[in-house]
Amino acid sequence: MSEKATLKVNGKTYEFPVVEGTENELAIDIKTLRSSSGVITLDPGYKNTGSCESAVTFLDGEKGILRYRGYAIEELAEKADFLEVAYLLIFGELPNEEQLIKFDKDIKAEAHVDEEMKKILAGFPKSAHPMGVLSSLTSALIAFNPSSVNVSSEKDMYHAIVRILGKFPVLVAWTLRKKKGLPLEYGSSSLGYVENIHKMMFRRPDQDYEMNKIVIEALDKLLILHADHEQNCSTSTVRIVGSSHAGLFASLSAGISALWGPLHGGANQAVLEMLQAIDDDGGDTKKYMAKAKDKSDPFRLMGFGHRVYKNFDPRAKILKKAADEVLGDLGIEDRILDIAKGLEKEALEDQYFVDRKLYPNVDFYSGIIYRALGIPQDMFTVMFALGRLPGWIAQWREMRLNSEPIGRPRQIYIGENLRPFKNLEKR
Repeated sequence: MSEKATLKVNGKTYEFPVVEGTENELAIDIKTLRSSSGVITLDPGYKNTGSCESAVTFLDGEKGILRYRGYAIEELAEKADFLEVAYLLIFGELPNEEQLIKFDKDIKAEAHVDEEMKKILAGFPKSAHPMGVLSSLTSALIAFNPSSVNVSSEKDMYHAIVRILGKFPVLVAWTLRKKKGLPLEYGSSSLGYVENIHKMMFRRPDQDYEMNKIVIEALDKLLILHADHEQNCSTSTVRIVGSSHAGLFASLSAGISALWGPLHGGANQAVLEMLQAIDDDGGDTKKYMAKAKDKSDPFRLMGFGHRVYKNFDPRAKILKKAADEVLGDLGIEDRILDIAKGLEKEALEDQYFVDRKLYPNVDFYSGIIYRALGIPQDMFTVMFALGRLPGWIAQWREMRLNSEPIGRPRQIYIGENLRPFKNLEKR
């Protein structure tokens, strides 16, 4: 694109190229701004700043569009499984049958961790937050796999990818089983990727594993819908840590820590905490809907609306159906889930919320499903991390293959000017 953007500073004019993406997104390329003009941009939260060019995920919040590598999220959730989506995100195309079989086989060959890892896990008290445990265990993998990935070697890169895809679900499952006081479990070569996740997490030591198709399908959809979401906080963290040429495992561990925050991955846990608070106060949903509309009331309705989506979150539409199926199949009677369904109904019918497009989002429905599946609230963000794993890998791989420079944001200094040092007796 030949169009230029013009900037005037201190009477001087500077021109910068305008870049156009494949979905007609426009950006001003300002990489020479400081060197040519001596000024920088100030954009807290990077809400208007593109940190990279990426071919992984397209998101249009105004139109409610989410696509992985050009495929609509609705179609992927309906027709693909999580392993296919992981392959698509990481390698750019959906796998053919031969590629998928090999991918599954290679991941299963890595679906074990060193026995010494059990000692590290044993050092955590049961009260430790699962995200802290998972981040630590992921970092510990580096000690058992110390060699850095040779990104110029396709073979080395592939091996590192299947290694973490094989080991990470084990760490997730062990984190849960440690919390519940259950013996640690491994998967089975006869089961699929998501079935093994469920087995490792929930198989009782005195029972054979029985698979519930509706539960597995719901879990599969949850993981697919969380697999990537463009340049969010944790993904940007993975890329910027990786830009220093830190290894894949170290970069992923940093991403887990970023995801832990309640404004990011902890949002679905916050939804359940809100529902519990409403239940403790008598369960009157109408009262809390009124509080949410009262600008003078500090109460905030969690799980409604989205920072990016200014329309209905496309992932929420898919999970609403999955939540209805899971709750219907399991026949669960739960006051918390009843309150959630009540809030959902009122929000979808209340003109205040409809006008402001404050629809239930992916965090609202994912929290409902996770609770129905028997996953503790403080494990919700761990499940988010499990789903986001292939997206993080894809973004890290893209960043390294593109030889992106090390991330180094600038700042505007607002501190003290130069001042003389005062000796101790004069302070």
